Amino acid sequence: MFINQLSGGAFFIRSKANGGLRGGVALIEAPPQNIEHSGVASRGVCSTSVPARLSLSLVLPCFNEEPNLRTTIADAQEWFALNDVDGEIIAVNDGSSDGSKQLLEQLRSEVPNLRVVEHDKNRGYGAAIRSGCDQATKQWIAFMDADGQFKARDFERLLPLTDEADYVTGIRAKRADTVQRWLNSRMYNLLVQVLLGVHPSDINCGMKIFRRAIWPTIRPVHATGALINAEMFYAMRGAHIPFREALVPHYPRLAGKPTGANLRVILRTFKELWKLKRARSGHAVAQPRQALA
Repeated sequence: MFINQLSGGAFFIRSKANGGLRGGVALIEAPPQNIEHSGVASRGVCSTSVPARLSLSLVLPCFNEEPNLRTTIADAQEWFALNDVDGEIIAVNDGSSDGSKQLLEQLRSEVPNLRVVEHDKNRGYGAAIRSGCDQATKQWIAFMDADGQFKARDFERLLPLTDEADYVTGIRAKRADTVQRWLNSRMYNLLVQVLLGVHPSDINCGMKIFRRAIWPTIRPVHATGALINAEMFYAMRGAHIPFREALVPHYPRLAGKPTGANLRVILRTFKELWKLKRARSGHAVAQPRQALA
């Protein structure tokens, strides 16, 4: 892996080549050069900064995250304000059974740029991200988990690389998860690499940013669960859209319960992976549309 930490906190980064609402989804408004995916990796140095007047839609998928939502949204708002980000926050409540819906309704009246998308039932992590990205209006789209294990300020580690690629993904520097979740992730990454031929270092890292202009090209069709990231990388590979990677912190979960290790979630992921492989084998992926100015 071509990633090493430098003194002073900088990192060597490995680079690789690589609308509307659906049924049951409700929206609530608030008052480069192409490089082959299999090409040789190159190295660069990543700084931490925010481009002047960043235009950003931040998508937060949420399923039973009531204890974490207020802090996650407040942290994002603080980061927006400190860096003069032209931003919107799109929280997607994926059929939560706790008080997430009620809390988001309350926060919507307190946070002017918060938009809330409601799923009538739990449709899956991937479906939540897809619904949120469909509603994005800014030049760049980012998403991160709403469980407090990522902080909006750490997008500053990804943003410098947006000068080089239309898609930048995080790599969890040190996972704050159980050994079982770490093992599950390692096996899943290997399986996806073998079946789909995509090779990001940390496929399911819950912190990513990309240009909105490429969303129609990489928008997942098959994945409604955790496979959404793999399907996006698979689409980028077929469309020759390059991506970059940078290390990001991963913080301990302080409240709520993770669902990624749930057997039902795992089985759905394998089912969708097989469906994706069969559907796209031997078929060309659509070429990327011209990026927005």
